[in-house]
Amino acid sequence: MSGVPVHPIEAESYRILAERVDLDRWPPLSRAVVARVVHAAADVGYADTLVLDETACRAGVEALTGGAPVVADVEMVAVATRRAGSVCLLEAGRALAAACREAEPDLTVSAAALRLAAGRWPTGAVFVVGNAPTALEELLRLARAGAVRPALVVGLPVGFVGAAAAKAALRASGLPAISNVGERGGSAVAAAALNALWRLAMQDREEQPGSGAP
Repeated sequence: MSGVPVHPIEAESYRILAERVDLDRWPPLSRAVVARVVHAAADVGYADTLVLDETACRAGVEALTGGAPVVADVEMVAVATRRAGSVCLLEAGRALAAACREAEPDLTVSAAALRLAAGRWPTGAVFVVGNAPTALEELLRLARAGAVRPALVVGLPVGFVGAAAAKAALRASGLPAISNVGERGGSAVAAAALNALWRLAMQDREEQPGSGAP
């Protein structure tokens, strides 16, 4: 892809990865996501625990190609996916959580931020959760209530408390999703999944008639 140069170290990393993981197990879009997550984590275990399909990946690529908003649960994810124009409403979420403390004492800052983001972009956004299971739980609650319809949810929060259950709930929700089984995850792998889709979206843009790509 002409728009994203590949450093020799990255190329060598992917060569090693291909020796250790049979990437042909997945169709093209899913393969790109799996490869980038495994590469980012240097952990081939994700090849066995990631849950994704071509329909969800295509939904994400099409949304990104069309300039859909990208919402991150924490600043670390937003910074790592800044090329996709990601936003994080954590500061506004902090204010909302403080205002709701008496009525909703269990509302976390990250969940409040996702609530605000869902209200701002109720349809067609890509949500990337890499840190906070409560943010994913809030997004799913809003989706069940019909308050938000994401184009894709990248749900890869990490933690011993709530992460595995939140990801299982995401898979059961029927939403287009990328997740993994278990407690592992984190900002780096969530960002890697989104960035894989972003690269595919940029490739699609380059290939569109009139794009000016060579």
